[in-house]
Amino acid sequence: MPVFDYDPPERFVAGALGQPGARHFFLQARAEGRLTTVALEKLQVAALAGRLDELLDEVLRLSGGTAHVPALAPADLTDDAPLDLPVSEDFRVGTMALAWDAEKSQVVIEAQEVIDEDDAEDADPAVLRVRISAGAARAFTQRALKIVAAGRPPCPLCGQPLDAAGHVCVRLNGYRGGEAAS
Repeated sequence: MPVFDYDPPERFVAGALGQPGARHFFLQARAEGRLTTVALEKLQVAALAGRLDELLDEVLRLSGGTAHVPALAPADLTDDAPLDLPVSEDFRVGTMALAWDAEKSQVVIEAQEVIDEDDAEDADPAVLRVRISAGAARAFTQRALKIVAAGRPPCPLCGQPLDAAGHVCVRLNGYRGGEAAS
């Protein structure tokens, strides 16, 4: 099983390439001349960001405010730069796991390669393992949520993404601005 281990990375970000509605999402970790890029779904990026915030909030709550966990992303850790080039997918993410290392005050993020059910018995999936500070985790979450939100705007009636070519809203019984959808 190849393990891409970053403890800590120089950079760990979520990013997307392509036009809204046809974007491809990635996680990238970089350190010491190495770059690992893994592909995942938009919903996985959103879930990872949400769970990271929940984990950090829980650590802060359980410590009574004594843990070294910032409530917000530190401004000096903000990373709005594009993904590092070349964007070459090392593997596609199936499952992810989060943990808090209390001894080092770090978040541990693991993204495991998706495995075909047919190959599950003999599988040795690749893993991206990243250890980052709580501040870096807050900054990662802030960026990830911006990237997810930068997609197609939602329909004000049904919440589904609006397409440039049009949108058949279920709340309008298949009508599009006065015309029936074909």
